[in-house]
Amino acid sequence: MTSASPAKENWQIPPHFEQTPSAVEGISVFAPLPVVEDSIAPTAFKCPNCGATTQYDISAGGVACEHCGYQNAVKAQRVGLNASVFEFTLEALDHAERGWGVERQEMSCRNCGAALSVEPRAITTTCPFCGSNEVNLQAASGESLRPRFIIPFKIQGEALAAHAREWLGKGWFHPSELVSQVGMERFNGIYLPYWTFSAGITSDWKAEVGYERTVSHYNPSTRTTETHTEIDWRWENGRAGTRIQDMLISGTGRLSRTILERIHPFSLADLMTYSADYLAGWKALAYDVALQPAWEEGKRSMRERAKSACYDQIRTSHVRNFNMSAGFSDENWRYILIPVYVASYKFEDKTFQVMVNGQTGQTAGQKPVAWWKVWLAITALLSPGGLLVLVGLPLLFLGGFGIVPIIIGAVLLIAGLVFSAIIYKSAVDSEVA
Repeated sequence: MTSASPAKENWQIPPHFEQTPSAVEGISVFAPLPVVEDSIAPTAFKCPNCGATTQYDISAGGVACEHCGYQNAVKAQRVGLNASVFEFTLEALDHAERGWGVERQEMSCRNCGAALSVEPRAITTTCPFCGSNEVNLQAASGESLRPRFIIPFKIQGEALAAHAREWLGKGWFHPSELVSQVGMERFNGIYLPYWTFSAGITSDWKAEVGYERTVSHYNPSTRTTETHTEIDWRWENGRAGTRIQDMLISGTGRLSRTILERIHPFSLADLMTYSADYLAGWKALAYDVALQPAWEEGKRSMRERAKSACYDQIRTSHVRNFNMSAGFSDENWRYILIPVYVASYKFEDKTFQVMVNGQTGQTAGQKPVAWWKVWLAITALLSPGGLLVLVGLPLLFLGGFGIVPIIIGAVLLIAGLVFSAIIYKSAVDSEVA
């Protein structure tokens, strides 16, 4: 047995390395120690004066205690449209903070699958999105990206109630008792996840473009000059540059996109740097539409805008065989939270959803329809035309006098059908938005 060399006897494992299992016998393998990042301790919302739980107060603009009157302004900065953006790089994602930065619970709904972040003391038993009471409360996951910016709630109290009552009272074909049955206690203030995307787009297009030309010719049979329009087609091409700034894409598929779009816009000029204090006493929804799928959706919308920019360069409405290639540059993103009040209510065993823009008060949602009112209105619209046609038919056979009421009746009937279709579509849309 040979003795070990002095170099081997004195060799030590380098600092910050550890031995790991080796796949080859007789060969030692060493790897760097895993990096343990310091985590920020979660914020505890306790009043320093009386020990009661505090919450974010909209009118005070900070965390407040309703027991002793203590107030503390949120340590956040208004950044607006100058809020910093991130590039689509792994480095940007790796350095992004995770979780909410505060101790939270997660309310998981078995019915609709929503995962809503609530305060540890919350005892919520009803899902604000679908009205189901089949919910579980558990510790919130800290794996999701932490939002960097937030638009705080501005609408509250009587202003919220006024916006909701005004919207609920609109529409003659809704039940008159609707306003009294939907109480303000049903509304939950929730911060919703959104992605903002910006990019420059260079679009090269090619298409057949048609230009109208008026052609005149003499018709010997009528001895008149007649004209008609012909279209001359020719290939054209061009390049359009478009800059799209701060396109908002929802980070959740749990809520109706139709209703969300109806309560837009949100002003990004009110963006504040994110602070966990804003969540004190409020709910928040983590994103379930991740960055990459949201970016793909954003790019589809951006391509449509780029296509419109290309069409704007064409001086005629006659276009065929349009082709476009779009190149993206300077793409960036943000993850933000926006304020929305959400309510779900039941009316005659059906669940309906209402949303209020927590920044502007814009309200939209689903409302039940009193269908007897709709059918009564449609009957009233179709009856005059139908009656005139019925009266005109026998008169037509008794001397030809029925042609006038038949023509008038037909016109009224067509007009009635058009308005009836509009009313019916509006009623259906209000129920299933």
